[in-house]
Amino acid sequence: MSYTSFDNVGLVKVLSFFQTHDSEYLSGEDLSDVLKISRVAVWKHIKKIQTLGYKIESKQKLGYRLINDTEKLLPWEITRDLKTKLIGKRVYYFEEIDSTQSFAQNIAADKKENGTIIIAEKQTAGRGRLDRKWTSPKGGIWFSLIIHPKFDVSSSTLIPILSAVALSKSIKSSLGIDTEVKWPNDITMKGKKVAGVLVDASFQTNSIDYLILGIGINFDIDAKKLEKKLSKTPNFYGIGSLRKKEDETLPKTLLKDFLLQFEKNLLQLDNGEKSKIIKEWTKRASGIGKRITINTSNGKISGISQGIDSDGALKLKVRNETKKIYVGDVVLS
Repeated sequence: MSYTSFDNVGLVKVLSFFQTHDSEYLSGEDLSDVLKISRVAVWKHIKKIQTLGYKIESKQKLGYRLINDTEKLLPWEITRDLKTKLIGKRVYYFEEIDSTQSFAQNIAADKKENGTIIIAEKQTAGRGRLDRKWTSPKGGIWFSLIIHPKFDVSSSTLIPILSAVALSKSIKSSLGIDTEVKWPNDITMKGKKVAGVLVDASFQTNSIDYLILGIGINFDIDAKKLEKKLSKTPNFYGIGSLRKKEDETLPKTLLKDFLLQFEKNLLQLDNGEKSKIIKEWTKRASGIGKRITINTSNGKISGISQGIDSDGALKLKVRNETKKIYVGDVVLS
């Protein structure tokens, strides 16, 4: 099952009418007259809306009433009241897909896809950094975001940094949870990973064709089950889940807030305000001033973390020398 933000017009018309009249019962006849579609079409759309997780109550002689919205990250739920100017205005949704990142790569070169997001309820072949497998069960927020940036190639290394900052901010504003950022691309809660960022890119000689962010958020997953499955994988340091049992925050609330925060941070980068992004990351960073060990392609290296440079590289004090690390995993802090 898949949907986009630019089709399913009839279904969305019926649903939108319910959402703007959620305290009223609406008869099939009323819906037919107002929306200029047949009563049979109305009934079919209502049945489909119910299969998408919306709770609609029906009462004889009164009609239908919307009781609860869906938890699914359907395109029209993302674009409705979205406060961004570009990011997230165009949406593809898949109930299941091999990888949102792979789908994004097939369409990213098209100029109309600038700002597009691709969302999946479940990925069968999700991918993390360095081609590692990313397990993506139901209950998480798994998506890719396409951008055609204005900034030059030298600034592209800050995309994972500003994305992590935007995500940490949106988790706080949506769920009230304080998180930390862990170099190079993780979000942690109480020392356990709750989200990660991957960036794929297509470059010309001195310019960027497009960037694709792959983002995975453990919104409401079975963390213990996933920890058992992944506990023996390289660089594993625990898995957490964000939403508490008593919390009724919808996943779209977090996603929409992230899209807005990301667009704001992207504008800062466009304006050359790198120092603001670095400062925000540093405020949330774990391990600064502490001794850490980093696993790199050339082996392990240990030293005192001194934060990040203006290009997003990790600064590590090793004896009396400061080294810059561009690729690696912090395995001990």
